[in-house]
Amino acid sequence: MPTTYHIVPTEAHNALVRAAYVHRGYTAAEAEDAARFCEMASAHGIRTHNAIKALHLDHLFGSATGGCKPGAEIKVIDKKFAASEAWDGNLKLGQSVAFRAMERCMELADKYGIGQVSVDNAFHYLWGGGYVMDAAKKGYIAYTNCTSTLGEVVPFGGKFPVLGTNPHSWGLPTQDACGFPIVIDWATSTVAMGRVQQLKREGKPLPPGAAVDKEGKPTTDANEAAWLLPFGAHKGYGLSLLIEVMGGMIGGSLPTLRGGGGHPDIKSQPFPADEKRTSAFYFQVIHPDAISSGMFAKGRNFNENVKAVIDDILGHGNEGCMLPGQPEAQNAAHTAKAGGLLFSTAEVEALNEIAEEAGVAKFDIAGLATYDVP
Repeated sequence: MPTTYHIVPTEAHNALVRAAYVHRGYTAAEAEDAARFCEMASAHGIRTHNAIKALHLDHLFGSATGGCKPGAEIKVIDKKFAASEAWDGNLKLGQSVAFRAMERCMELADKYGIGQVSVDNAFHYLWGGGYVMDAAKKGYIAYTNCTSTLGEVVPFGGKFPVLGTNPHSWGLPTQDACGFPIVIDWATSTVAMGRVQQLKREGKPLPPGAAVDKEGKPTTDANEAAWLLPFGAHKGYGLSLLIEVMGGMIGGSLPTLRGGGGHPDIKSQPFPADEKRTSAFYFQVIHPDAISSGMFAKGRNFNENVKAVIDDILGHGNEGCMLPGQPEAQNAAHTAKAGGLLFSTAEVEALNEIAEEAGVAKFDIAGLATYDVP
């Protein structure tokens, strides 16, 4: 059966997001970055990291608690490496930092073939897939990862949450080969906590093996889920561990202390003197020409060879398989056809709570047009 969504005009949505961030003390430029990000997430069907999630996270760990500082300025740390930069994010809005870091990586890649930026003292940037998708659409290979705000994932074989959901995101410029960028974007937990919150709002169960309750027992009840589990057992654990240790190399805080601590045993104790509670980001962009040998079979050029590889993968009876990034592209097509951003009734109600806080007009749910997604 199709799912019916309300169509929220894009500019009205963006105006609400801007107003909400300005109301919380952010600059006009930061509010514009926030609106740009939230539009991008909603347009591509990323319901776990839309404006509702962004502002909820800001309330819990950001401007309301000192974890993010409106109007903060990034400091570039002196380094001897031409294609690399390290930044002190100074708790600036994560979306603003991420957009700027990815742009800087593209500038470095244009000059050196590759560019990377690491960020310490960061506040979560939400959906990493959006940043790499944006770079891929401009013709680059892009990657990012970050340590999450809280330690809320139990390591493989353990029982206490000491890891973040720690997402990885890759974007590949494959528009000419398949019509959209391949975007591989995943948390190292089976699901993100935003997904748990979404399913809780919708009254739906979690998949098996995704979460445990406060006693450490497996549960599929989103209302009972306290902590998350890594995907693929030891494999997801290994990837999450990689980001934790890499974040430690950048300068990030201990995972159980990030965001002030997620577990009651941590939160109930005084915060250790001279410790940090911030996340770390990593961004990398590769110019495709920098890695290409040019020696493509049968005289194919770069794009023809990439298309041949994808066609081979999706051939041989695999024609029904889906490429990463395809659902986002399909959702973007629905958004374009609808002529606005698509939200459930519960989501519009949540947006109206944001509107009430910001002191702006609410959406008339009954007056919004609807759109059915098959």
